[in-house]
Amino acid sequence: MIDFDHMIDNHLYKENKPKEIGRYYPSQIGSCLRKVWYSYKLPIDTSPELVKIFELGNIMHDFVVKVLKSEKNPEVELVSTELPFKQEYEDFLVSGRIDNIIVIKASGKSILVEVKSTGNVDYVEDAAPHNVVQLQLYMHVTGIHDGILLYVDKRNLKSKVFPVPYSEQEALNIIGRFKALHKFLKAGVPPDPEAREKRNTIWMCKYCEYRQKCYEEIPMSAKWL
Repeated sequence: MIDFDHMIDNHLYKENKPKEIGRYYPSQIGSCLRKVWYSYKLPIDTSPELVKIFELGNIMHDFVVKVLKSEKNPEVELVSTELPFKQEYEDFLVSGRIDNIIVIKASGKSILVEVKSTGNVDYVEDAAPHNVVQLQLYMHVTGIHDGILLYVDKRNLKSKVFPVPYSEQEALNIIGRFKALHKFLKAGVPPDPEAREKRNTIWMCKYCEYRQKCYEEIPMSAKWL
């Protein structure tokens, strides 16, 4: 008898290489900066369960690409998928991959499509702020100022689409977060636990692998939840 769960773990295993200070990723910057700082200074292996969740996201994105490319959907044209980009800011680099660029044939409008898988799309009432941050940066870098976040349910392929209006000020604020992260990393000083500042962001701590260390270093108080 084979242990297929073990085989999946073996197939998905990747050596966790230390991150390079000065090279950052759009998917990070919507998270708590303290968590991102820890991931550079105190890297830990990603759990097999989380790796599987990431892989499901990859599978979902591949499915969305097939839908966008399908001749049964002639109203859109898939122009690019997994488009890499690199952008230098002062003495650091931001790099990533843009999920999809499509063109609406009727209008000729280009749109960035960022795909996110979810466990239950019924509970997705709006675009998640940390996902919006990522898409804002992509729109800023590409000059394509129309974007949507596409959430697809992993259980049944139901979906919800949220248009994201471009904001130059928001994009500049995001670049400012990268600059702040770089400064903290070079100084060796962790940022404040910003996710613990507000009740609408404290949920991030529930899934943070550095939760225990963060609370040991900065105990709960009137300021920090």
